[in-house]
Amino acid sequence: MISYSEAFKNLKRKKEGALAAFIVIGDPDYKTSLEIAKRIVDAGADMLELGLPFSDPIADGPSIQAADIRALNSGMDTKKVFGFIRELREHTDIPIGLLSYFNLIYQYGIEKFYIDAKKARVNSILIADMPIEEYSAVSAYAKNNGLDTVLIVSPVTDNNRLREIAKNTTGFVYVVSRLGVTGARKDLRSSTLSLIRRIRQFSGKPLCVGFGISSPTHVRNVIEAGADGAIVGSAIVDLIAGNISDKNKMLHKVYSYVKGMKKATIKQNL
Repeated sequence: MISYSEAFKNLKRKKEGALAAFIVIGDPDYKTSLEIAKRIVDAGADMLELGLPFSDPIADGPSIQAADIRALNSGMDTKKVFGFIRELREHTDIPIGLLSYFNLIYQYGIEKFYIDAKKARVNSILIADMPIEEYSAVSAYAKNNGLDTVLIVSPVTDNNRLREIAKNTTGFVYVVSRLGVTGARKDLRSSTLSLIRRIRQFSGKPLCVGFGISSPTHVRNVIEAGADGAIVGSAIVDLIAGNISDKNKMLHKVYSYVKGMKKATIKQNL
C-alpha cells in the first residue's frame, strides 16, 4: 500500500501533480462500482477518494446526492464499504481515502470504524461535517490505527484556523475551491488560485483542490498556482449517471475522461 507521502514524493520526482478521483461506493451497484473504481485506477488516477453513501450529504450537490441514493437503493451500507475496499485492494496499491459524514461513523462505532478501515487498508479518513474544533473526537483513533487525516479549508477559512488545520492534517489538505456544494463547473474562480497561495504561507503539507474541478484546464490552473493535485468527483459521477443503461459505454467514458484529466497533471505539458 502506497502512503500519501510516498505518492507525492514520486509524483514530484516525475514532475507531475496528483489526480484524485472520487466516486460514491456502490453507485450504481456494488459490482459496477468496483469495475468503475478499477477503470479509474487503470486510467492513471494517483489517488482515490471514495464516498460512503449517506442520505443527507450536506456538502454535496445534486450529482453526488443522486449517486448516494442510487448506492443506498442498491443495498450499500457502511459494513459493505469495507468489503468493497478489500476487493479493490487486490487491484491497486494507490492511496485510498474515505470521505464520510460523522453520523455514519458514530452509528457504526467510532473505534470499530477506524479499526475496520485499517484492516481494509484505507489510507485516510475525511469527515466532511467535522470542524477542526471537534477533531479530538476521532484523532486518537486515527493515530492508533495509523490512518492519515485529511482536513478541509475553504475560501472563508481565516489564517488562525488555517494554521490549526494544517497542523492536524497528516495526509493532504483538501482545498475547497469555492463556497457552496460539490458539482462540476465550467470556470474556476481566481479566488481559488489566491487561496492556494495563501495556504502556502502557513503550510508545506500537500494541497489538493476539489469542488468544481471538471476540465483539464482546471487541473492545469490549480497545479500552476502551486497545488500538489486536483480532485475530480461530480464530473465522473455525472458520466456514471448518464450512461447507466449501457455499462460498457459508461466504463469507456469514465476511463477516457480520467486519462485526459491525468494527462493535464504532467507539468511538462503546463
